[in-house]
Amino acid sequence: MTVKAILDKKGRDVVTIAASKTLAEAAALLAEQGIGAVVVLSGDDRIGGILSERDIVRVVGKEGAKALAKQVSSVMTARVKVCHEENTVNDVMQVMTEGRFRHLPVEKNGRLDGIISIGDVVKRRIEEVEREAEDIRSYISTA
Repeated sequence: MTVKAILDKKGRDVVTIAASKTLAEAAALLAEQGIGAVVVLSGDDRIGGILSERDIVRVVGKEGAKALAKQVSSVMTARVKVCHEENTVNDVMQVMTEGRFRHLPVEKNGRLDGIISIGDVVKRRIEEVEREAEDIRSYISTA
């Protein structure tokens, strides 16, 4: 299964935020949307960074509540790993595992085209394994 197949099923909508917003605004957005990360756009739908709940928790843990006044740009991960439509579920799982992160923006022609979470990947992988098991059961019962 490919990233394209996942996006075709789940959609390509991505919650984004401007780099100039505060961490308090980002935290509110994450809570409102019920998500774990937002993509920071740098203009023309280009990926400028990513900010996760963990990023916010870490800086608040270090600096206290005053950190919530910081701009997203000062805390976000600017060197973002991305994937592309043709990547497989296994490709994406490997990148996420090695990088120890749970969200991977999808890039197409240099622009943001979607986002894949570890939940999306695990769900699709389970579906794939269940389908393979059913195919094997069907084969055995007709043999």
